[in-house]
Amino acid sequence: MPQTKPVLTLQTLLAQYRNTSALKAGIVRSPLVELAFAEVKTANKLFKAVVREQKFDLAELAIATFLQAKAYRKGYVLMPAVIVARGQHHTIFYNPERGHLNPGDLHGRRVGVRAYTQTTGAWVRGFLQEDYGVDFRRMHWITFEEPHVAEFTDPPWVQRAPEGKDLLQMLLDGEIDAAIFGSENPQGTPLKPLIPNATDVATRWAETHGGVPINHMMVVKNSISQSRPDVVREVYRMLKQSAAGDTAKGGGVRFGVQAVRESLETIIDYSQRQGLIPHRFSVDELFDDVTCRLD
Repeated sequence: MPQTKPVLTLQTLLAQYRNTSALKAGIVRSPLVELAFAEVKTANKLFKAVVREQKFDLAELAIATFLQAKAYRKGYVLMPAVIVARGQHHTIFYNPERGHLNPGDLHGRRVGVRAYTQTTGAWVRGFLQEDYGVDFRRMHWITFEEPHVAEFTDPPWVQRAPEGKDLLQMLLDGEIDAAIFGSENPQGTPLKPLIPNATDVATRWAETHGGVPINHMMVVKNSISQSRPDVVREVYRMLKQSAAGDTAKGGGVRFGVQAVRESLETIIDYSQRQGLIPHRFSVDELFDDVTCRLD
């Protein structure tokens, strides 16, 4: 009789979302793998630990951070499983109390973002360049955090905000002209989205660009994919089962290389243009012989 492989325990970074709740609650289980979840409310707080320490075997990771990790050979391979995706056009704001601003007015202006390498910022800069003719190199980017990947150096059009400064408060005080917000929410302020009719614009953009922009996908250590492809396939099955009912064609949460190909092509292109990665990857380079077959 063939010998049964032992159950493998994977140190796992995965936050709580509607599409992951069944998995995290133990409703979705497996005889092959145990997932030891890190205690975390917001996954991005531990992205540094993923790419700098390789702390997790399996992790939710921002796609721009993964592309940089790939460029600097950090030992993870992408799984074609979207964990978080959303429209991004609504995330850049300005303060109308200090004058009206259009997307085309940004040249020479100061724009704040948590980090230049933040995935939301990469998407928004891509929209601004592609759809509004804005050259991000002709803007002054003000950041508050260092990159997740230690080897990356911000380009010359980026500078760090003074110690103790806050993104929202700087925008309210007129120290910056616009700001991109990720998980931060500027509700209850006079701020307005810079892109008019942002929700409708985002819907049309998704319809013509292969779906809602990807924020986070799952990655797994190369060594595990090579040594236990059965476990990688099982984790993928579990993720899909947990997300059942929360997926839609062309929408946010989606699975399979073909379902994510166009979105990945776009964010790769944006990342290379913006100096986030040194060269343009093909989509297929992001996967290995195991993960490319997941569907």
